[in-house]
Amino acid sequence: MTTDPLRANYPLDRCVLIFDGDCGFCSTCVRFAHWILPADVKTVPWQRVPDLGAYGLTPEEAAASVQWVDSSGSLASGHEAVAHILMSAGGVWAVAGRSLLLPGVRNVAAFVYEFVARHRHRFPGGTPACQLPEPQRS
Repeated sequence: MTTDPLRANYPLDRCVLIFDGDCGFCSTCVRFAHWILPADVKTVPWQRVPDLGAYGLTPEEAAASVQWVDSSGSLASGHEAVAHILMSAGGVWAVAGRSLLLPGVRNVAAFVYEFVARHRHRFPGGTPACQLPEPQRS
């Protein structure tokens, strides 16, 4: 996780999970996360965040992957965000989350996350609106 000094003046009273609210698959995953997350974790679709820049995010970054912002303003994206979500749940979930950050495992987790993110429109709950634009090649 990284801490951006610009966010140092934007205190958070709790952790925030930012996701793509237009994506049915993402929304389904967040509903599941509500079962395991502590009550003090806020979940919000990026489309309803008035100032993504306060979190150090662009709309493109927020649409591309789930974001985790802890109370110190540190940001984690993609598989690292999933790891932090699991770690905040505690117990066996925390063990699973920490394992996603281990050397070697983190590479596999990143690959799996990117695969799922690119194909989320094909997973249960996904719709054509979930499809990410193809990356631009230069």
